Amino acid sequence: MDPDAEAALRYRAKAELRKRARALRSSIPPDAILERSRRIQRALAELPALAAARRVALFYPIEGRNEVDLRELDPLLRARGARVAYPSIDPESRAMTFRFVEDPEAMEERGLGFREPGSTDEEAAALDVIVVPALQIDARGHRIGYGAGYYDSTLPRFCPPAHAVGVVFDFQLVAEVPATPGDVPLGTIVTDARVLAAEPA
Repeated sequence: MDPDAEAALRYRAKAELRKRARALRSSIPPDAILERSRRIQRALAELPALAAARRVALFYPIEGRNEVDLRELDPLLRARGARVAYPSIDPESRAMTFRFVEDPEAMEERGLGFREPGSTDEEAAALDVIVVPALQIDARGHRIGYGAGYYDSTLPRFCPPAHAVGVVFDFQLVAEVPATPGDVPLGTIVTDARVLAAEPA
């Protein structure tokens, strides 16, 4: 198959998978989302990479999207002495970075559905672990996000040496995600039922 035609087919497949994954996740009751999120947080807390980390990037859940909720993990990491950063999107360039915050509840929603640090919060020059959201992930660490490409464009600035950990509910683990140019595979996948080291491509 012509490479351009194959790439176009993969992008269309990802768009359809994205739509289905969002619909499936939205059907899960909020109390089940909370319980599954707590299992994921417990598994994350026990990861050797996270236990040793001193600079960790989390994400704030998008309101109404049934994302994995990591808010209870934040104070645990701080109690261990880690600094915690969150994604920040530049309103003009639309580039994403991470900024350290002292109080995640002080962050504000800035038009993308999730709370972000302020522009004066310290930008992270380096991180040890970046926890990445997804709609679907396969065993190779390939993920489907919301399609904006924020993480795929940002992760190469930090990884390596930072370790990228994808988090999804177990029903979001799939056999294969169509790989497209610019995709950045994750090193570890954590669900509410298991922890997987990504298989080599």
